[in-house]
Amino acid sequence: MPSYLFSCANATCAVPEAYRELFLDSEEWVASPDGWEPGALNLAQGFAMKFRTPLVHGDVTRLLIDLEQDGDARWSRISETLPETTRAKLVERHEKPFRTTLVDRIAEDLRRKAAVIHVLVHTTAAHEGRVVLETPPGSPMAEAVAAEWRNRLGRTDLDARMHRDSGETPLGAHLSETFRQDPYVRIRLTVSQSFFLTGAPWKWEPLKKLLMDSLREAVAEVIPVSAPESLSTAPD
Repeated sequence: MPSYLFSCANATCAVPEAYRELFLDSEEWVASPDGWEPGALNLAQGFAMKFRTPLVHGDVTRLLIDLEQDGDARWSRISETLPETTRAKLVERHEKPFRTTLVDRIAEDLRRKAAVIHVLVHTTAAHEGRVVLETPPGSPMAEAVAAEWRNRLGRTDLDARMHRDSGETPLGAHLSETFRQDPYVRIRLTVSQSFFLTGAPWKWEPLKKLLMDSLREAVAEVIPVSAPESLSTAPD
């Protein structure tokens, strides 16, 4: 059986005490969807509880540091004004632990399991009322799981779509370079924030249950209980 990993990079709009003065008069911006992804942490926590696995999530607003980006793209128009040494500390305290935990979890699970299903949980203010599944280039198993997941979601009146070979974030590229595709199955799940904020077009809790149940069913359909021995070897 595969293992499951759920992560949520933009889980919170929290600003550490040391940086609150930096964001004075920008509190509304931080609390807006620019500063975090409303509903993403709640959904990711639901997945982690359902599949009985720890959750890996960000701990600060992405307006302080965007954990999915690299280089200058990490910084907002406010945090880019910080001295280089301060920004380096933010990388060490927030980005590095987040990525290291992900890599360690994936590597450990690949040593014990034939495959790892990693769902990166996101919400967005765009495409109202829609659920989107995205897979990285060169990952046939991720495509198969995502396609089956989308098909099961599509049996309802839910607007669920799948995009293959989606553009990689720097975080996704880092994970692709670290782990061989197929034992490592990565799917980016993006859910419209309208479900969480207004209960439209679906109530939030029924949507969560549908997403979780259909993922388990999709994985069971695509990945056999006893995967081939060739899939059980962790990457070098």
